Amino acid sequence: MTNDRVADEPAVLRDSAAAVFGRVDGMHGTRYIEIFLRGLEARTGKLVAACYNTMFTEDGLPESRDTAPQALVEGIDFDMLKAEYGLLGASLNGPKIWTPDWSEIQIGTERDFHGIKAAWVAQLDLKQGGAVAHVTPYEPMTIARESRLGWSKGSTVMVLDDAEGNSWVMKGFQLGLEPRFTYEDFLANGASYFGDLPTGWAFRVVTLEQELIETPVAGVATIMPDEFFNVYDKAGPGQMNYQP
Repeated sequence: MTNDRVADEPAVLRDSAAAVFGRVDGMHGTRYIEIFLRGLEARTGKLVAACYNTMFTEDGLPESRDTAPQALVEGIDFDMLKAEYGLLGASLNGPKIWTPDWSEIQIGTERDFHGIKAAWVAQLDLKQGGAVAHVTPYEPMTIARESRLGWSKGSTVMVLDDAEGNSWVMKGFQLGLEPRFTYEDFLANGASYFGDLPTGWAFRVVTLEQELIETPVAGVATIMPDEFFNVYDKAGPGQMNYQP
């Protein structure tokens, strides 16, 4: 690595340097967004995106359980963020609704993005030329995230089963800026809404008979979006304590 390459690397890609573990309980149903700031990592030359989440700020969970008010989200100028931080791109994930009940995660630098606060929590690996908003539905990807997520015994979860026998647990339910469905509606009727599920895949709703805990091996999680941009984490060995 040369000093020139380090100098060229956007400072936000080093926002994990002072990260410390934090825990949030009672997070199910919380509204949040993630902001992805895209650039070239100096150490590897890879295209990556630093991920900032509005739920993990020093302010904690508000009584409203809304960490991403609509007006503030609509006020973010992503072109301005790109220029401000010297990035290749900046994009929005969400607004979404969290489905886990608790989380332990490394929390890095907190930044104010045009009035909405969000803290560094992860780094996503991207394909060359790709953008977070242009991911392919049902195509797994990896994200560097030192974390644990938990769904309590008795919680209701939404699951996709793929044709290879893997199960994927919904972690974030997509609202977007113009919601098509409510969380409650999708929970009740989601199976009828899918139009592009790959052959051999199926959607189901499960009530957990024991606590489900996600602890990605080596701090790298395997995740996947569906056609609605809901996000799922892979269940089973290497990531979760069992496959619901």
